[in-house]
Amino acid sequence: MQPRIEQLEEKKLVGVRLKMSMANNRTGQLWGSFMPRRSEIKNSLTKDVVSMQIYDATHFLNFNPQREFEKWATTEVSDFGMIPEGMESFVLPGGAYAVFDYKGSSADHSVFEYIFGRWLPNSRYELDDRPHFEVLGAKYKNNDPDSEEEIWIPIKPV
Repeated sequence: MQPRIEQLEEKKLVGVRLKMSMANNRTGQLWGSFMPRRSEIKNSLTKDVVSMQIYDATHFLNFNPQREFEKWATTEVSDFGMIPEGMESFVLPGGAYAVFDYKGSSADHSVFEYIFGRWLPNSRYELDDRPHFEVLGAKYKNNDPDSEEEIWIPIKPV
């Protein structure tokens, strides 16, 4: 699986966030609080949703499944003029990303083992300290083997 390298422009996102770890995964709770209220965001640019993770700069150096990170359930918006109560804004900085078109269950984490264990160490890139995210579009079906999504990994040249 080879990614395409894209230069992302800054994006405005609105949604909700939770602290969690790989060992204490609260993704279901996060999305359960966002999806019923998604229609309250009146200035969405697309029907896609964005699952975003913000890790500290050393998160992947000495991986520990107990280490917390911030996870967001969001959608891209045109502006921050109207943010529903209980939701927050986030400016996703632009930059280079390796984009993997993934087809398979979101419960199968082998794609991330491939990205971080095989592709990245053998590429001309290293992780950049920016958010990681997945674009969940019309073909996304949670935990379905026919589900499709884009996995965006922040990179910079070695």
